[in-house]
Amino acid sequence: MVMCLGSLALTGCTESDEPPSLPPAGVYEHDAAGENSQAEPAPADGAAGDLTRPLRQAGWFCARVRANADGRAVWCRIGRRDEAEAVQSQVAQFLLDRDDRLAWAWFPSTQADHEDDQVAEAAAPALTAIWPDAGDRVRREIDDFQARTTRRTDDIPRTRWRDTHADYGYDAHNGLVVTARGTSVRRWPFGSEHYATTMSSAVDDLLAGGYDCFYPPQQSCDRTRSNGYFRVSLRGDQIVSAQFGIGSLIESGRQRHLLSEEFPHGLTFLTEAVRGPVTERIEQSRRSGTGFAGIVAGTVVIIDARRGAVDGDDLVAYLDIQIGAPLAAT
Repeated sequence: MVMCLGSLALTGCTESDEPPSLPPAGVYEHDAAGENSQAEPAPADGAAGDLTRPLRQAGWFCARVRANADGRAVWCRIGRRDEAEAVQSQVAQFLLDRDDRLAWAWFPSTQADHEDDQVAEAAAPALTAIWPDAGDRVRREIDDFQARTTRRTDDIPRTRWRDTHADYGYDAHNGLVVTARGTSVRRWPFGSEHYATTMSSAVDDLLAGGYDCFYPPQQSCDRTRSNGYFRVSLRGDQIVSAQFGIGSLIESGRQRHLLSEEFPHGLTFLTEAVRGPVTERIEQSRRSGTGFAGIVAGTVVIIDARRGAVDGDDLVAYLDIQIGAPLAAT
């Protein structure tokens, strides 16, 4: 035990104690500090550009999703289809300070990570782009950790290490958390008012559309008659991100499953400024049965489409849709 603790700082060591909290304590406990929730493409230059370039070249979508007086949050995501044609997503999150230095990063575990080492495959090239020796160390530490922890236990084994750039923590439940040394962001950006309303203002419209919703405290609603769902991440009552599923049925070139069947008053969880363009982007994917990942009217929109029967202009599809990105570390 003494040897393990003594070598932890330099070599890493599997531990069973609780990992650092996600998000770190207190980072969102502040008043608005120049919050900007209008999404922009990930910068092409600076640290953000360097970090995201390997991911973007590998097919990831990356965007600066929010910023404030102290820092900016960058969110990346890729969707991969499995053997059943379902989309499995992987994300990466970066927080940079006002001087464009990486302060914190998170590469969450994926369902397939035990098999494909997807955390290391994403983290190593991204971190190498700003810290040339970091990527090889990440691969080595995760490989060694996985080799040491094949036995099932009641605890979640973890490993930690540090180098001249950052402190690192990895476990199979949370993935890889990177905390830069000598750089920090005191007030993390939390804005979403540009694109989202509040859950309390949206819940009555969800009920009118046939969703079973009990808010508060419920943040996940179901619509059993159409196999639909609606779930949100919140800061207080303010919606930060929303995900929902909806089907599409095209017959003779016409949409037979109208959006208004599930949202009779429209997507009222979105602000009026973005509601029209985002709705039209969703309807384009419903008509074509195709996916989308991008920014619409300053809003992150992710659409994963699963197409069923297709016959000429007729198709059946189901779409999993995400609007906005959750807060970093949540």
